[in-house]
Amino acid sequence: MAKKILIIEDDPLMTKLYTDTLSQEKDKYELTHALNGGDGLLKARTIVPDLIFLDIMMPRTNGLEVLDKLKVDPLTKKIPIVVLTNNASEGDQKYALEKGAIKYILKSKFDPQQMLFLVKSII
Repeated sequence: MAKKILIIEDDPLMTKLYTDTLSQEKDKYELTHALNGGDGLLKARTIVPDLIFLDIMMPRTNGLEVLDKLKVDPLTKKIPIVVLTNNASEGDQKYALEKGAIKYILKSKFDPQQMLFLVKSII
């Protein structure tokens, strides 16, 4: 059975890059994406994914707010969340990890090809 991965990312180019990378093993992963935090929360509660990739800087509901809501909801609180962002703020990184994100990765220092390895190490 394919593992469900939710990508919450407002940049369509980044979403395509992540989706293309993970689609290399399409039989193993069922991919869903959301272009904003509100849609991401709804999809997380609906599909209950095995893993979430979450951007921080998004319009309306930002990634830290999404993280807070996911980690207090009994349905979603145990889902591993990897923050993939351009936000290099040490305060945001500390906050995200304290709130339950398992990794905080800067997009500028992350090769999307590492994504498959990262996913396999988590789920």
